[in-house]
Amino acid sequence: MERMIIFCMLFFCSSMALTAAPLRTAKYRQIHKTITRLEDIVKDQDVELLHTPENFVDGCLSAVVTCFQKGIPKLQPKNSEVNPRFNQKIKVLRSFTYSDGGKQCEPACESYQKKTPKEFLQSFGKLINKLSKD
Repeated sequence: MERMIIFCMLFFCSSMALTAAPLRTAKYRQIHKTITRLEDIVKDQDVELLHTPENFVDGCLSAVVTCFQKGIPKLQPKNSEVNPRFNQKIKVLRSFTYSDGGKQCEPACESYQKKTPKEFLQSFGKLINKLSKD
């Protein structure tokens, strides 16, 4: 009887571990798709340039995600026709969180070079690709 219970618990735990990775991958795929679609409808001319992290260091990815989160509210829609789609995509990106242990990392967001919103989103997409492969 004990063997049967241990076997069932082991089976349950291993099946949960196998389903966790695909769910995370699907989440990152959705975020990346949202970023790609947002690139087409974001205003890229006459806008504020955004601090854009480019070199992603393992162990500090949470700080980099925070930098991107600070830049997202500064994005603007290309025109009023795309505003509802734009707002929906911004809402998806704002809900994205990532934690890698909470280690304080340097440099601060303000130390990154400022770039256009499209370059900002492309760099964010590269980060999401990195996270999905880890």
